[in-house]
Amino acid sequence: MTHPSYLMRAYARQPVSFTRGCGARLWDHRDIEYLDAIAGIAVTSLGHANVEIAHVIAKQARTLLHTSNVFSIDWQERLGERLCTLTGMEKAFFCNSGAEANEAALKLARLYGHHKKVAQPQIVVMENAFHGRTIATLTATDNPAKQQGFEPLLPGFLRVPFNDIEAVRLMAEQSSDIVAVLIEPVQGEGGIRVADAAYLQALRRLCDQQGWLLMLDEIQCGMGRTGAWFAHQHAGIIPDVMTVAKALGNGFPIGACLARGAVADLLSPGQHGTTFGGNPLACRVGCTVLDIMTRDDLPRRAAALGGRLLSGLREALAGHPDVVMIRGHGLMVGIELNRDCKELVGRALIEQRLLITVTRNSTIRLLPALICDDAQIDDIVTRLAALLSPET
Repeated sequence: MTHPSYLMRAYARQPVSFTRGCGARLWDHRDIEYLDAIAGIAVTSLGHANVEIAHVIAKQARTLLHTSNVFSIDWQERLGERLCTLTGMEKAFFCNSGAEANEAALKLARLYGHHKKVAQPQIVVMENAFHGRTIATLTATDNPAKQQGFEPLLPGFLRVPFNDIEAVRLMAEQSSDIVAVLIEPVQGEGGIRVADAAYLQALRRLCDQQGWLLMLDEIQCGMGRTGAWFAHQHAGIIPDVMTVAKALGNGFPIGACLARGAVADLLSPGQHGTTFGGNPLACRVGCTVLDIMTRDDLPRRAAALGGRLLSGLREALAGHPDVVMIRGHGLMVGIELNRDCKELVGRALIEQRLLITVTRNSTIRLLPALICDDAQIDDIVTRLAALLSPET
């Protein structure tokens, strides 16, 4: 007999409850071992139960958890400097999640527009995008299934095809109220779709010509996952606004909105805020994550592991009748099938003891931890090939 749950039905949860983890491995309540190929959806990039992170959390918890942003927070200042140095940005605003970071970016864009005397600022967003589940970020997201039931959505967004610079140029000709472009350099929830370097470079030039902000959502694709610290760095560009979260805390909630140039100093006291964001514990964890990633050169490791994973999958699944395309960038890999494959999440758990997700109904998404070893990457390939075998 199952007991009733007191939780809202916001998730279609799998009937597995994990009780402990180590690196890229998890164990359920029956002590059965699983291989994690999603890292908490690009969050635990340093692995589960990372010893150094656990030590820092315990030490800071015994020292000071929270004071509020009414006061100066030393760890917040340190993390802000570290992130700005890594990215070429100038100012940071800390919050608790990726959606909050994107919300801050959208508010910055509107504030920027009003400072330019634009009464109804418009923000260009992409088809297939995902930016969060607040009302503003949900509006920027292109997924009717996630938007349904929450109308009316907000005005002020213009949607164009992803990776199509001519569509953005055409939008510029049609609207004089555009103030910003918001884009993911790699669309994670959208099925691991990678923006071309030439496209990102052309967007940068167009934004400069038009006086728009180029705002990059690096919440899933940032923090070393694509083989660079941030995915846009492969294209050699610098955004005006950038958002980061997920792997920055390796499981501890933290997000950041970074900005440079004219928009960096737009916010004045009282225009935006957060109760918990940027507290000493979160920011000390963020600094430690950066320490470990730098020391162990994990962006470079992600590039090598991602190449191994992609080539292994392409070899193992070559000629598979259901596979449309295998695409990826570093340790962000998507296997697009020619059918709805949502049931594979549950089957992978039961049949292969493997954690995966499915996005856009037909793309298997893989986001392994950056600390995986070669054998674990090869094991992901082996288990996925078995899962997708026509004979099973």
